Amino acid sequence: MESNNVIFEKGRNNWENVFESVDRNCIKCDNWLEMFGNEIEKCKTPIIDLGCGSGNDTLYLINKGKTVIPCDYSKNVIRNIKKNFPEVKRTENFDMREGLPFEDNYTEIIIADLSLHYFSEEKTFEILDEIKRVLKPKGLLIFRVNSIKDTNHMPSDRIEVEHNFYETSVGYKRFFDEEDINKFFEKWDKLYIKEEIMKRYNHDKNLWKGAVRVNK
Repeated sequence: MESNNVIFEKGRNNWENVFESVDRNCIKCDNWLEMFGNEIEKCKTPIIDLGCGSGNDTLYLINKGKTVIPCDYSKNVIRNIKKNFPEVKRTENFDMREGLPFEDNYTEIIIADLSLHYFSEEKTFEILDEIKRVLKPKGLLIFRVNSIKDTNHMPSDRIEVEHNFYETSVGYKRFFDEEDINKFFEKWDKLYIKEEIMKRYNHDKNLWKGAVRVNK
C-alpha cells in the first residue's frame, strides 16, 4: 500500500490539473451561502475561504462587500485567484494537515466548501480544532461535505481505509453519514445541519450543509 504522503500528492496533482486555468467570467456562484446571509453581513473580520477552488464562494463574498482570504492546497488555484480577483489583498497556499496560518481568535467566519472530506478521522478532528482556534468566541464555521449517499461521485476504484474514508487513484476521500456528522461536530453549537442535493459536474451531488458555532 502506498504511503499517506504519496496518496496526498496524487490528490494535489489532481487538483493542479483541474485548476490549471480558470477565468473569472466562468466562475459561477450557486448561492448556497445565501441562507447564512445575516451572519455574513454582520461579520466585521476578514472571512477565511478554506479550499477556495475556482473562487465561487470568494466571488459571492466579494459581491457582498466582504474582505476574503482565499486559501487552498493547490498552487494553481492561488495563482488563478490572484489573477481573477486583484481586489483580494491576501491569499494563503498551505496544507490543512499542518495547521492554519492564522493567529488565535482571528476571524468571525470560516467557510469550508467541500474541502473537509479528504482526511482521516484523527486528522479531521485536528483540523476542526485548528478552525476553532482561529475562530473568535461564538465564531461560525459554514461548510459542505460529501454525503455517503453521493453515489454519483463515489469513486469506483475506492479502497476503504477507515469507516467511510477511502483511498482512490486521485487521493483520499471521505463520505459522511449522520453518525459521522454528529461525531465530528458533537462539541460545536449547531445552527443548521441538513443533508441536501446540489448539481456538480452536471450530476446530482448529495452532501451535508451546515453552520456550527464555536462554543468557547
